[in-house]
Amino acid sequence: MALAELYTQYNRVWIPDNEEVWQSAEITKNYKAGDRFLHMQLEDGTELNYPVDPAALPPLRNPDILVGENDLTALSYLHEPAVLHNLKVRFVESKLIYTYSGIILVAINPYKQLPIYGDAIIHAYSGQNMGDMDPHIFAVAEEAYKQMARNNKNQSIIVSGESGAGKTVSARYTMRYFATVSKSSSNAHVEDKVLASNPITEAVGNAKTTRNDNSSRFGKYTEISFDQCYQIIGANMRTYLLEKSRVVFQSENERNYHIFYQLCASAMQPEFKHLKLGSAEEFNYTRMGGSTVIEGVDDRANMVETQKTFALLGLKGDFQMDVFKMLAAILHLGNVGITAVGDDRSSISLEDKHLNIFCELLDLNCDKMAQWLCHRKIITTSETVIKPMTRTQAVNARDALAKKIYSHLFDFIVERINQALQFPGKQHTFIGVLDIYGFETFDVNSFEQFCINYANEKLQQQFNLHVFKLEQEEYMKEDIPWTLIDFYDNQPVIDLIEAKMGILELLDEECLLPHGRDENWLQKLYNNFVNKNALFEKPRMSNTSFIIQHFADKVEYKCEGFLEKNRDTVHEVLIEILKESKFHLCENFFQDNPVSVSPFSSTINIKSARPVLKSPNKQLRMTVGNKFRSSLSLLMVTLNATIPHYVRCIKPNDEKLPFEWTYIEFFSRYSILMTQQELSINDKKQICKIVLQRLIQDHNQYQFGRTKIFFRAGQVAYLEKLRSDKLRHACIMIQKSIRGWLQRKKFLRIKQAAITIQQYFRGQRTVRQAITARTLKQTWAAIIIQKYCRGYLVRRLCQLILVAAVTIQAYTRGFLARKKYRKMLEEHKAVILQKYARAWLARRRFQNIRRFVLNIQLSYRVQQLQKKIEEQSRENHGLLERLTNLASTHMTDVDMIQKLELDLEKLTAQKRIYEEKGKKYKEDSEQKILKLENLNKELQEQKETLEIKLQEKTEEMKEKMDDLTKQLFSDVQKEENQRMILEKNFQNQKQDYEKEIELLKGEIKTLKEEKTQLQHQIQQEIVIQDGLKMEVGQLTKQAQKIPELQKEIELLQTQKLDVEKQAQSQKRELREKMSEVAKQLLESYDVEDVRSRLSTEDLEHLNEDGELWFAYEGLKKATRVLESHFQSQKEIYEKEIEGLNFKVEHLSQDINHLQKLFREENDINDGIRLEVSRLTSENLVIPDLKQQVSELENQKLDLENRLQEQTVKLKEMSNRLHYELEGDRTQRRTNEAQNEIDIKEKERLKVTTQEIEGLSNGLMQDEIQDEVKSKIKQETTRLTVENMDLEEKLDMKDRIIKKLEDQIKTLTKTLEKTEAHVPTLSKEYVGMMEYKKEDEDRIIQNLILDLKPRGVVVNMIPGLPAHILFMCVRYADYLNDADMLKSFMNVTIDGIKQVVKEHSEDFEMLSFWLSNTYYFLNCLKQYSGEEEFMKSNTPRQNKNCLKHFDLSEYRQILSDLAIRIYHQFIIVMENNIQPMIVPGMLEYESLQGISGLKPTGFRKRSSSIDDTDTYTMTSILQQLSYFYSTMCQNGLDSELLKQAVKQLFFLIGAITLNSLFLRKDMCSCRKGMQIRCNISYLEEWLKDKNLQNSNAKETLEPLSQAAWLLQVKKITDDDAKEICEHCTSLSTVQIVKILNSYTPIDDFEKRVTPSFVRKVQAMLNNREDVPQLMLDTKYLFQVTFPFTPSPHALEMIQVPSSFKLGFLTRV
Repeated sequence: MALAELYTQYNRVWIPDNEEVWQSAEITKNYKAGDRFLHMQLEDGTELNYPVDPAALPPLRNPDILVGENDLTALSYLHEPAVLHNLKVRFVESKLIYTYSGIILVAINPYKQLPIYGDAIIHAYSGQNMGDMDPHIFAVAEEAYKQMARNNKNQSIIVSGESGAGKTVSARYTMRYFATVSKSSSNAHVEDKVLASNPITEAVGNAKTTRNDNSSRFGKYTEISFDQCYQIIGANMRTYLLEKSRVVFQSENERNYHIFYQLCASAMQPEFKHLKLGSAEEFNYTRMGGSTVIEGVDDRANMVETQKTFALLGLKGDFQMDVFKMLAAILHLGNVGITAVGDDRSSISLEDKHLNIFCELLDLNCDKMAQWLCHRKIITTSETVIKPMTRTQAVNARDALAKKIYSHLFDFIVERINQALQFPGKQHTFIGVLDIYGFETFDVNSFEQFCINYANEKLQQQFNLHVFKLEQEEYMKEDIPWTLIDFYDNQPVIDLIEAKMGILELLDEECLLPHGRDENWLQKLYNNFVNKNALFEKPRMSNTSFIIQHFADKVEYKCEGFLEKNRDTVHEVLIEILKESKFHLCENFFQDNPVSVSPFSSTINIKSARPVLKSPNKQLRMTVGNKFRSSLSLLMVTLNATIPHYVRCIKPNDEKLPFEWTYIEFFSRYSILMTQQELSINDKKQICKIVLQRLIQDHNQYQFGRTKIFFRAGQVAYLEKLRSDKLRHACIMIQKSIRGWLQRKKFLRIKQAAITIQQYFRGQRTVRQAITARTLKQTWAAIIIQKYCRGYLVRRLCQLILVAAVTIQAYTRGFLARKKYRKMLEEHKAVILQKYARAWLARRRFQNIRRFVLNIQLSYRVQQLQKKIEEQSRENHGLLERLTNLASTHMTDVDMIQKLELDLEKLTAQKRIYEEKGKKYKEDSEQKILKLENLNKELQEQKETLEIKLQEKTEEMKEKMDDLTKQLFSDVQKEENQRMILEKNFQNQKQDYEKEIELLKGEIKTLKEEKTQLQHQIQQEIVIQDGLKMEVGQLTKQAQKIPELQKEIELLQTQKLDVEKQAQSQKRELREKMSEVAKQLLESYDVEDVRSRLSTEDLEHLNEDGELWFAYEGLKKATRVLESHFQSQKEIYEKEIEGLNFKVEHLSQDINHLQKLFREENDINDGIRLEVSRLTSENLVIPDLKQQVSELENQKLDLENRLQEQTVKLKEMSNRLHYELEGDRTQRRTNEAQNEIDIKEKERLKVTTQEIEGLSNGLMQDEIQDEVKSKIKQETTRLTVENMDLEEKLDMKDRIIKKLEDQIKTLTKTLEKTEAHVPTLSKEYVGMMEYKKEDEDRIIQNLILDLKPRGVVVNMIPGLPAHILFMCVRYADYLNDADMLKSFMNVTIDGIKQVVKEHSEDFEMLSFWLSNTYYFLNCLKQYSGEEEFMKSNTPRQNKNCLKHFDLSEYRQILSDLAIRIYHQFIIVMENNIQPMIVPGMLEYESLQGISGLKPTGFRKRSSSIDDTDTYTMTSILQQLSYFYSTMCQNGLDSELLKQAVKQLFFLIGAITLNSLFLRKDMCSCRKGMQIRCNISYLEEWLKDKNLQNSNAKETLEPLSQAAWLLQVKKITDDDAKEICEHCTSLSTVQIVKILNSYTPIDDFEKRVTPSFVRKVQAMLNNREDVPQLMLDTKYLFQVTFPFTPSPHALEMIQVPSSFKLGFLTRV
């Protein structure tokens, strides 16, 4: 379409204005071809008829949606007013100094420090694509760094612009960005050194000018070198064209180089006093510009900073002092007084103070210097002439010497900086930063401005070539046909300057002539270029200057001084004097082949733009212009070999770059212009093509690429107009519909009101006409009839309701009474349960104490027995010595043996007597046993009587259901009385048993007394054998009684089935009774009769209110309640029956176990009997052994008594169990009572087994004593034989001893078998792991280093490795081995550190070992023995506390280690989730239909676009769920889990908010809605995981308030006040930033006015907050590790086989 067609109503244009330059106006009437005026209205409301030329219409204004764009190429109209307005909106209103213009970053100097360069901003831009964030210098730096790392290509950042535009600051920030994001892991601090080079070069190369307080007076190209890991390893600096003339001359309000003023400001410091300096006003070279101080700059502080950076680069104090000497000498040289002597001579006084100081500092000959500053030497072929100089010539010579010295010093400092930044090896890639002077034009332009503008011409040419190369690559990538584009090429200007016979070559030619002058050179320029080259002009009113047409502007240059500055010569004599200096630095500067002061110079290649100056006596030396041209060519070669990136200030121009949108952007923006048929197509790209072909008929106005659509200028504005028109028509349609609806609604309301008025009016009129006396009487009579009829109906209804209510009340009260009864019954049962529980606890405590006492007694007895054995061994040795003495007394002993034989005969007679007594004792014991069996039968008969009574009671319960409560109470009381009676009977029987036992004990004592009186033990042996037989017989009888117990259990099971049948029959009877009651209630009222009495109207009236059937419904509900109640009782009975079944099965198992024990006891007794019989046979031979065997008999009798007591107790237990099962069958307390009885039974069985073990141990100890005593009895056996040889007797006794040992071994084996049959419950673990010190490495390897978390967290307790480690610690503490404990703790901590280091990026492993370290730390606290950690311990856990060592120091080490693991754990989570945050929280549109998408206009280069999948909000939630589930699986404490989630939510909020601050395109109302929706998803996730109290939600408050701020109204004072009150979590800077960045998506949204922003800012002035824009994403909340005692008992922990710790032993 034609451009003129866009000048329609409502569109806006720009018109020139004298004050505002450009002024906006809105077209009020469509423009038609041929119109001479354009009707418009200015912004202040003024109507204007603006005269126009059809060939040059006013430039159109961009739509508001495009105003303030990040990229100027996004503007539909790219002309001067559009560019200026966009920059104004961004800089003035939004306070944004950076704007893109395609690939160029435009930076506007704000002349103040802004809070947009902190480390948080650097981290925010790191890793981001260039078009994703707001324009920034860091975005350009990140793009260069990313392309270098991705493509392995060198990069360059070209920072250019006018003086004062901020080039130096921009270059400094790019270098700082590289130093931050590519920081190396070494300790060399290369990054700091690279950054330290900037303050030094700025001090010696920057100065104050009229345009800039820190203007760079030289060009600098810094190559930052990177290794293969893309970390900084070094740098190199090249310099270009230092402005040496500034050393000796400064214009008004300008200064010399900063270093001179820093040196003067520090003159009074002790280390600088020998330089004899003063204030800057005292020296000619520093006071010439009249401005020695810069406002806000502290030269003294800057001097300290310069010294620090020198030191950081390794340039120590001696080097610094040498440099300061040279600088001070230059200042003193400028103050040397030169007086005129006539017209052609000058002189310098030898007493000149500054001359002497100058020569003293440089160690020069003062006389020679004074002479040759005023004279010069002319050498001819025949003679040498010394010619005096005028004062002017002498001053020029002095100034030339000062410039030469400073130039050499500057190059030397740069050389030493490069040496400090040099690195070994070879660089992989580099990024160059070019900070070079911009285009300059002053009132007086000289040689320096000529060279600067020449360099800018070269850079402009390189820029043009690169830009159009990128443009053509973009077209080729999108398959867009293109032709060669004509663009401005400045090659003619460059040829004018540097070509053959160009300006520079003519200048060098004139410099070679001995009498060459500036005027002669200028005349040659006039002759060669005036009227021959369009780019060269001669000023009309001057013959001393020339004009060159540069790419930016025309510049007029004064030719004065061109030749002198190009020659840059110093008199040769002065150079010779400086060569003779004894100051090494000065001497080295002016050598023909200068030797580097640095020891590294021989190995380092310094790339300097200024080559080493040759001696001035060489005629073919290079001029300044020639050297500058060479260095500039080298720079161009370097830049062309790299990928450039541009940061510059540019002027507006008419270049129209094409506007481009992606297909997705176009579809999202202009879908409103599409028809339903077009939208039905699935391919969005095809839809865009069809729509564009329909909307824009001229196909030359756009082109379709592969991923983008390219438009010519004005086409997007046309589309925006169509869109606005469509929306405007839609708004009108909506307004029309709403207004019509409101009017119709109003009309209907008025109509209804009119009808109502008419109705009342007509009714009143009819009443007045119809009222008579008769009608009044009839009406009154009808009212009375209605009254009585209605009263009758209501009373009848009331009676029905009353009956129903009474019925409901009856059932309700019954229900409440039953409920109260159940509550009382439950409380009563609870009291009984508490009684049994407390009794069980008391018994358990007593048993623990008794077990502890028995252990102590056993240990004491063992010690005593060991002592006795030692004494017996000593006696044995003594007896052996006595054997030799006994041989001599053999004859005397024969007589004694004969006497003993007589005694034996007597004993045999007594043996027969004792056998008869033993038979009597046996008969008496059998009678006692018969008595006990009779008593048992009586108890069984009582039990049967109780069962009969219980059956009678249950039948009474069936017959008397109404008296259920009373009977239950009476039954309970009767049962309690009967239980008391039975308990008394049991106690009486127990007392009787005890008395009988005492009698038996008395008899045993009498037997013992009789046995002690007897001298011979043969009769006692017979009694022992009889006693063993009696014991065996009793045990067999007891074993025979066990089947009787089984029969009793079977009876219990049958009785249980009977009880179940009785309960079911009871339920059926109750249901039948309830159904009968319901039938009676229903039959009492005839429903049909009631309905027949009522009329249809009454029935309808009652049905409306629901009063008639309310009672019936209540009865139905009551029956349902009763049914549910009986159903619950049924379930209770079924549960009780199941519990009884379980208990019966458990009892049967216990009885079977007891049977096994009895059988084993029988076997043991048989074995003991056999062994005793063998011992008795031996005792016949050895009489002294009989007494020991009698003691064994006594112990066996005790064992028999104990076993009898146990059998009695078992009978009592069985009787009690039988009684409890029968008495509590209808009550729920049977479960608890039965459990308690089972526990008692188990405890008693444990006691019996322990006692049996103790007795068996006693038997072993007695038999050992027998073995020892048998050795003593060998002596007596040898005496029984008279005529046997002594050796034969000894052999015989040895055989006997061996036999006894074999017998003891067999006994011990039988006892071990009995121990093996003892249940495993008797073995108690104490919660320790026994290990050997040499196994420590295996423990660490298997339990820490090789352990996989996924194999541990399944079906195992949390922190299992930690508990195992602590059990090993307990074992070392138990051994009281300090070295072993210290070694184990050290290797454990080292192992955890190693596994964390090896898996520093493995989230699961870090989570697992964070959890285990935390559990290990808690175990050390819980079992430390400190009271504060033992409050929650059980008594058993308190016994497991450490006994010998205090591990508080190791607890601190573990706590520090846990904190380190936690921080690494957080870092890994943050690294995993960080790439998802911005795409998911900001870019992803979770609310469908609310799109915040608008074109950015920036063409993302292919190297900058990631092809990775885009993240959504679901990705974030899934990642959070993964973190949560992993932490839960690894058993991480809930408090630690909450702290980790809080840290993650803070990171999400901080990164999202920081990105929002840096992305103006995201600051819109719709995006605020999206953010608020995403926050709600996060809050819902917290709720699902039950993490509301983790304070994670509070960390999102700043982001939530920012989202609210984007959505809220921002117009009035009340809005500003509401913003200040609501946004309490945002700082003033952040609120203002969001308001300034707010960008409407549609034309109907309004921008935030600057006045509103100022209003909010004024209200927030009193708020005290941190003036920081970005949130610190690296901030970590303080972590706390709460003490949570482990509930797991150490003695119950078992080591899985998968841990491969079979070499550990549970103790």
